[in-house]
Amino acid sequence: MNLIEHFVNGKIIPGSSDKKGKVFNPATGEQESEVRLASRSDLDSAVEAAKKAFETWSSKPALQRARIIFKFKELIEKNSDELTKLIVSEHGKVYEDARGSLTRGLEVVEFACGIPHLLKGEFSENVGTNVDSWSMRQPLGVVAGITPFNFPAMVPMWMFPIAIACGNTFILKPSEKDPSCGLRLAELLSEAGLPDGVFNVINGDKEAVDAILTNKDIKAISFVGSTPIAKYIYENSAKNEKRVQALGGAKNHLVVMPDCDLDGAVNGLMGAAYGSAGERCMAQSVAVAVGEIGDELVSRLSKKAEALKVGPGMDKTSEMGPLVTKEHLEKVTSYVDLGVKEGAKLVVDGRGLKLQGYENGFYIGGCLFDHVNKDMRIYKEEIFGPVLSVVRVKTFEEAAKLINDHEYGNGVSIYTRDGDAGRTFASKIQVGMVGINVPIPVPMAFHSFGGWKRSLFGDSGMHGMEGIKFYTKLKTVTSRWPSGVRSNAEFVMPTMK
Repeated sequence: MNLIEHFVNGKIIPGSSDKKGKVFNPATGEQESEVRLASRSDLDSAVEAAKKAFETWSSKPALQRARIIFKFKELIEKNSDELTKLIVSEHGKVYEDARGSLTRGLEVVEFACGIPHLLKGEFSENVGTNVDSWSMRQPLGVVAGITPFNFPAMVPMWMFPIAIACGNTFILKPSEKDPSCGLRLAELLSEAGLPDGVFNVINGDKEAVDAILTNKDIKAISFVGSTPIAKYIYENSAKNEKRVQALGGAKNHLVVMPDCDLDGAVNGLMGAAYGSAGERCMAQSVAVAVGEIGDELVSRLSKKAEALKVGPGMDKTSEMGPLVTKEHLEKVTSYVDLGVKEGAKLVVDGRGLKLQGYENGFYIGGCLFDHVNKDMRIYKEEIFGPVLSVVRVKTFEEAAKLINDHEYGNGVSIYTRDGDAGRTFASKIQVGMVGINVPIPVPMAFHSFGGWKRSLFGDSGMHGMEGIKFYTKLKTVTSRWPSGVRSNAEFVMPTMK
């Protein structure tokens, strides 16, 4: 059995713990690897290596750090097929989707290549007589990222390129369900010339997470995952005096207005609801049908959902792959069972799907519910699977209120030809990322990613200038160079004269 270890101080190392997790190929249902789960001492050793590396890495000119990021970008491009196949083999999503997620991570690497410009401070000459003042951004020290199973390349790459370009050193704790991609990224960073200890990978479970939260030398934590865990990370990071950005769950809505391009809305919903088997924090899991559009919307969606091609991720004809684990398959299936009990109409039932030759794989077909209401758990809770619920409302105002009343506020979209409706929606909706005739409104790397309400704990989004601010601390210097005899001490609040 292949054993996946940790990456610390520039090399693969065995951990001290005997605890191991199982890594499966979701397409076949077969276990392919074991991953060693870190102890607290393993994490502490990695932090010591990162702390030592910070002394020299943080003092390197930003231009030198950027050149390593440029080289890393080249290596990602060169090895994209290998990385994509790693994602498919452990997560299960189809090849093109995995490659697309890698590209979205690469965009942040490209953004980080401009770090010399992005770290420029501000300067004010003569704020007082012969007194100048300026500000600069400096790295925090050792920072950590705790990342989810659904994007084993993209989400870590939303964190560490900016963090290390800013001069920090980084500890990555990837999901133990699909850990291989993080290790390969670490090897490519070393090949790019990144000094030993600047980027480290510790595989683990809750013990490793708690060790990150309590280690006094870790200055900031970035997290993506479910809302209960995001809240736990947020509270304990604050308790241990750490800076934190913790992105939680979602229940993203797509409003379908009567005047919209219905073909565009249906195609957008299919990709947004069933792409990556719904295992996305930006998946559109609720379609809000406004007015009389509901019957036609459900009719078109049902035909496409029934025809959805489900299969292994490496099959070029597959449109949707399996779920990541058997346990997650059981969870998603239980939500479909629940929806039926709650009285929603199950228009398309994907339960019990078996593929010839892949009978043990973690497959479920696309599921479509109609006549879902706001009191049902399948509406309230994040299912994180290929389950789309249609909620019918009478007016635009009712649709907006439905969305604003939900506890999550990650992403939302509206399909309409009415510019006033689109503008009003963007202005008034209480959600962090908004799409207008765009099904999955994930911002580009030079903007920032982050939700509202219980979808984000902390006040910083990811990547873009929000990322720069999160991974640096601001220092402001006020300077005067007097000539002649020193002035006498003053015991009043200094003012500029």
